[in-house]
Amino acid sequence: MGMFDFIKDAGEKIFKPGEAKAEDAIAKHIGSYGLDIAGLKVEVDGSTAVIEGEAKDVTTREKAVLVAGNIEGINKVDDRMTVAAGASGADFSAVTGGSSAVVGAGGTGEWTSRTYTVQKGDTLSAIAKEMYGNANKYPVIFEANKPMLTDPDKIYPGQVLRIPAEA
Repeated sequence: MGMFDFIKDAGEKIFKPGEAKAEDAIAKHIGSYGLDIAGLKVEVDGSTAVIEGEAKDVTTREKAVLVAGNIEGINKVDDRMTVAAGASGADFSAVTGGSSAVVGAGGTGEWTSRTYTVQKGDTLSAIAKEMYGNANKYPVIFEANKPMLTDPDKIYPGQVLRIPAEA
């Protein structure tokens, strides 16, 4: 659990005038990626999204936070999700690339990935070179961000990506 910072003016444009509340739009958007979260509840206070529910695993939890944060108009995500019993994860408290996270020490369900905020001119290869020391490891980052990424050449400045531990 923790608070994650994003860039408010970057991200997918899912809010449409006259449509459902922001909470409903974000929950629907998270669901559109097929993320398995029991009892998903989203609250929006200004530009902060609060997400609750039980994710099937740590990866699903991480992706849900990033999906919500990578929405135009959201600049913070308060992760209050839990992870289903039996799922495990390691503590992660170091974040790179301009994103920040406040994550509790140790315990099941903690983040296992770092995050990286895409800068103008970045490519997945350049990010892989910076994160892993090897540009050819870009598929690791691409796979870790599916289904949010559908093409390794389609990333945008301000987007926050999952950077898994080196395999």
